[in-house]
Amino acid sequence: MDALRSKLRIAEERLAELNAFLTDPDNEVINPILEIVERYGGPEEINRKAAEAGRLDTLMDRLRQMNSPYVADLEWLAEERDKGSFVSMEEFCERVGARAPLNQANAVTLEISALQFFPWLIQEAREALDRRELMPGRFIRVRNMKEQVADHGDILATAAAMQIMGASYVETLDTKGTDGSNVHLGGPETLTGYFGGIGQPNDYPYRWLDEYLHYYTTYGVRQVLNVNAGTILAAYLLHKLGVNNEFKISVFLGTDNPLSVLWILMTARLLAREDGTTSLIGFNLSNSVNNDTLRRAARIRRALGLERVVRLEHHITETYKSIVRQPYNRREELVEVAQEVPNIAAKHEGGDPEVEATREHPSDVLDYFLSKEEIHEQGLWDALVLNYLDKHDALNRTAEALLRAGIGVIAATKLHS
Repeated sequence: MDALRSKLRIAEERLAELNAFLTDPDNEVINPILEIVERYGGPEEINRKAAEAGRLDTLMDRLRQMNSPYVADLEWLAEERDKGSFVSMEEFCERVGARAPLNQANAVTLEISALQFFPWLIQEAREALDRRELMPGRFIRVRNMKEQVADHGDILATAAAMQIMGASYVETLDTKGTDGSNVHLGGPETLTGYFGGIGQPNDYPYRWLDEYLHYYTTYGVRQVLNVNAGTILAAYLLHKLGVNNEFKISVFLGTDNPLSVLWILMTARLLAREDGTTSLIGFNLSNSVNNDTLRRAARIRRALGLERVVRLEHHITETYKSIVRQPYNRREELVEVAQEVPNIAAKHEGGDPEVEATREHPSDVLDYFLSKEEIHEQGLWDALVLNYLDKHDALNRTAEALLRAGIGVIAATKLHS
């Protein structure tokens, strides 16, 4: 097999051809990216604006200037954090019977999706405080960007809360095929279940890049969801140019086997900066993958020097309706694979199936596409809050299972020190 394997080596002249193509002054695919970056002032200016916009004092000042009702909630959150009111990790471990010593090298990030509205976060925090539970270490958002900007500064309040709690988060840009640009989609209901990328046709990757730089420089939003091969490449190139952007790959891309993992990570490595960094920081594989897929993906990640850079984000629970066959619960598999594979996030997009089955309105991925106005018109607000809190409960059950198996967890670091 060695003779056959040797044929896979990439010749230096092929890399030279790629470099020549990427740096060609007449490259009509790359030039629009450069033009957008220059329009925002170049990489250094873009990063400077983003750093200033994302500072906690900047975010709070902007909220106060608009008299946002969310200021009081953020002040409460910061005060309770400073008083040490939330359960400590030591107390939580003792209460659930964690097995010592914990494997902290393979600590699993506790992730919840989707945090659509800032008030949900505060209600979750109040319940976590009262019930001595953990808050997630990572939050995924898919709410319309323009709507959250107009909603008393929801986008600012969420960004501030993440810094107060010590958590990471991801936003989902509006420029994607669900906005009517993809002629194959009649609406969200024709999208779910068909994976392989939502679709961002024609000039949409450039629009996506433009939209990203707007929110990055105006609100300090660094991490966004990525659902299309073209925008993945655009995000790689943007980072290589010097912009400190970050993204995670969505489950909607449909990455469901080691070969699909290989091309994505191979491209990330090929287009990494001189210091080896890349803009890809999270990789959500398909719901259909098994533990063997995760193990092989992890070996590819390690071989390409990306083990500590790229987090494998795995769905443990899913919305009860419109996306997977139920019951869907991968908690036991997670406990098994986390013994071997580091840098995993346990993503909770639904409550435990046996809980969801009892709800008058179980969680539904199509609800993500509803505006706040539509939610109130349909009288769904309380039901959706309950759906979100069911996800929080599922996340804490996962934390308990991992700790009892001797595996560490990563929750909101500034709340649960």
